[in-house]
Amino acid sequence: MKKIVTFGEIMLRLSPPGFKRFSQTYNFDVVYGGGESNVAVTLANYGMESAFVSRIPPNDIGECAIMELRKRNVDTSKVLRGGERLGIYFLETGAVSRGSKVVYDRAHSGMATVQAGMFDWDEIFKDADWFHWTGITPALSQGAADACLEAIKAANRLGVTVSTDLNYRKKLWKYGKSPMDVMPALVEGCDIILGNEEDAEKHFGLHPDGADVTDGTVDADSYLSVLTQLMTMFPRAKKVITTLRGSISASHNSWSGVLWDGKKLYKAPTYQITDIVDRVGGGDSFMGGLVYGLLTYQNDQDALNFAVAASCLKHTIKGDANLVTVEEVEKLMNGDASGRVSR
Repeated sequence: MKKIVTFGEIMLRLSPPGFKRFSQTYNFDVVYGGGESNVAVTLANYGMESAFVSRIPPNDIGECAIMELRKRNVDTSKVLRGGERLGIYFLETGAVSRGSKVVYDRAHSGMATVQAGMFDWDEIFKDADWFHWTGITPALSQGAADACLEAIKAANRLGVTVSTDLNYRKKLWKYGKSPMDVMPALVEGCDIILGNEEDAEKHFGLHPDGADVTDGTVDADSYLSVLTQLMTMFPRAKKVITTLRGSISASHNSWSGVLWDGKKLYKAPTYQITDIVDRVGGGDSFMGGLVYGLLTYQNDQDALNFAVAASCLKHTIKGDANLVTVEEVEKLMNGDASGRVSR
């Protein structure tokens, strides 16, 4: 069995029930999640050995986050206890023409105050096959960026495959550095790069030719320019992938993806997600599906198709993490989108 290690922050997510606005609610639904922990949960749910590394405060709320991961069979043995608090984010779920809204409250969290040298990466990567991080972690603080770079260099030295989801978050880069100051040195050590058109533009100044996601349509071929530029900029990368989300409305998205291996552009089928339950974590579910697919299938096309189908199904599940099974994903991959009751 392959072992995958992810590194980042898990947070307490608080959401008004249903589609209420913040100003309407008197109570919040509680979920624990975060980009890298969502990937760890996804892979554990697919039956893979999955470990999450982070720094979580030694209090009851931190323990609740740990228990949620353990419930999903994620290894938390390398999580450090420390820091003042668990990060929080508030999610207001949009509908139709009203988009969702996120408010962060994660300053001074255990992960935001992490420093290089706190983690024994040689021990963490013992027997590991894959290491995954996202652009959210280095956006938190200089210390988190330094720890992330330390992890990437250790993984490179030990021959562990490194993947990243670029995940640009405008509201997080507030410690005096821009993404262009920090991200290139981190991505240089990556074998697999996932990112959309905004990630490429904000992190590296790249933009796909003729792409406009706001008009509700997405042309896969228009992204080839940015994928080739990313691979040229980061020659270690063996595969560069982007998700293709067409936003018809907050409730209806088209969903697909493309993968470039330096020679061929692979395109996945396009799904119409007409009644979105929860789109948060959609990219994480794609990444988890992609890692599973690349480690399991014999070709990149099947790996990409699995990732897109898996993330399509995530949009039907409330919460951050994708809780579908391999069998459910492969059923959709094979063309059965009927949603019939399984008896």
